[in-house]
Order: sequence, then structure tokens, then C-alpha cells
Amino acid sequence: MKVCAITMVYRDYWALSQWYAHYSRHLGAANLYIVSHGSDAKVSELCPAANIITVPRDTLAGFDRKRADLLNSLQDSLGVVFDWVIRTDADELICLDPEHHTSFTAFFETVNGSAVFALGINVVEGPDERPVDDSVGCLSVRRNAVFSGHYSKAWAVKRGTHLVRHGIVSDDKDDFRIPVGVYLMHLKYASMKALAAVNADRMDVASGEEPGLPGKAWLDAEADAKKFVKRFNSLEPVEWCKASLDAYNAVSSHSVVDGGIVRASSIRLDLRTTLPDWFKYC
Repeated sequence: MKVCAITMVYRDYWALSQWYAHYSRHLGAANLYIVSHGSDAKVSELCPAANIITVPRDTLAGFDRKRADLLNSLQDSLGVVFDWVIRTDADELICLDPEHHTSFTAFFETVNGSAVFALGINVVEGPDERPVDDSVGCLSVRRNAVFSGHYSKAWAVKRGTHLVRHGIVSDDKDDFRIPVGVYLMHLKYASMKALAAVNADRMDVASGEEPGLPGKAWLDAEADAKKFVKRFNSLEPVEWCKASLDAYNAVSSHSVVDGGIVRASSIRLDLRTTLPDWFKYC
């Protein structure tokens, strides 16, 4: 069983460091592919043993469509030599509960079909927590989290299956598979220092004049972050076993087919919790 991982990045250095350390540990750095959107020596510095692919950043017109087409083409090419291609954003780590899955390769041996989804979790920096040092694994120190239907994304595919808008290209609801004990850890809110830099870049991109740029979520990135933190702080924590079971039942039973794309429903889950200790070592 051969598995690789691919991501695309622009300046999100803290998240990229987390991505590289996590997937290097599980897959080996030689099996990691990073698409750098524009030439950036810092990417190679942070990920010295990964395969770096640099693409031009001379225009951002049609940003989302071009990005999806590029990454789907690259993952198809990688699928010639790898059985499975993991594809996440740089701020997304897939974690496997050791009570259910011993490794990525062992997990994929059990998967039927050509794509797999994960239960989404936003990891959050608490108001009394210190910033995460660049050399420290985020999940070894962050415990605050809230489940997310929106980030219950497709994250791994076989050759020929394409990822679009958090789902896969398909008209069949049966292609929505979300195994027990598989989590997509979204680190956007896990470092407020890193988030401030990323939001500045996103607002700059979205405020441009070219057609097809990212929309309101990027244009209002700073306000959206404040809104998320306010909502998170208003939630009462729920014990992990109950929160994870309730979240799994809600997400796994609410898939949608929308314009030829199968994905999880973006239901809002008011399930704040504390991550169990096994995440520190995943």
C-alpha cells in the first residue's frame, strides 16, 4: 500500500510546518508534495525533504477553479504510482484514533470505494493559552475544540476521483463514507498569531479587481474570525465521548448531492469539547 499527501500553500508558514511534521511522521517526507503558489524559498527551508512544485502567481483570476483543476490533475498523476493520495489544506491534519486504526496504510486497507471523508474539528487557541512555538506540534498543547459539519471534508482519493468544494465529484450519495475514528483537525484558529497573518493575505487577495477571486469569507476574514471566537466562547463544553458520538451521528446521516458533488451537509454543530490525550501523540 503506497500513500502520499499533497497540499498547496501561499505564505501560511506556521500551518505548513505543522502539516509537514505531521505527514512526514506518518508517510515519510519523500512522499509529500507541496505546491507553492509562487516562488518562495521559505517553503523549501521549512520542508527540506518534501517534493516542492512551484506554480506561477502572476494572476489570481479564477482562483478557486484553477486551484481545484491543478490539484485534481496533480493527484491523478500521483495516482499512477500511489494507491491513495491524501489531499488537505496546509492547516488540516488527519488524525486516526489508535483504538480504531493503527496507521494510515492499515486504515486504507479497510476502505472500500475511491474516496474517504473525515469528521471535522476546529482546534482553538484558548484565551489563556500561550502561542504555539513553530517547532512544537500544535496538537501536543491545544485541547480546546469544536466539531464542524463544514470541515467534515473528503480528504483522500484514488486516481480518477476529484475533490471539489469539500466533497467529491459524484452523483451517488453512497460515495459519502465517513469512517469511525477519523478526524480532520482544522488548525485555522489554533494560533491567533498565525491567523492574523493569514487573514491579512486573504483579505488582500479577495479585494483585488480580477474576476473569479475568493468571495466574502476571504474579504471579511478578520470579522469572521472574531465571530467564530465569540461563538466558541459562548458554548458550554461537552465531554468528548458524547460530543464525538453526537457529531458523528449528525454528520454521517446528513450528506448532500449538489450539482454533481457529494459532500457533508454544512450543519452547525454547537459541540465544544476537550480533546483526549491521544491527540497529543497522533
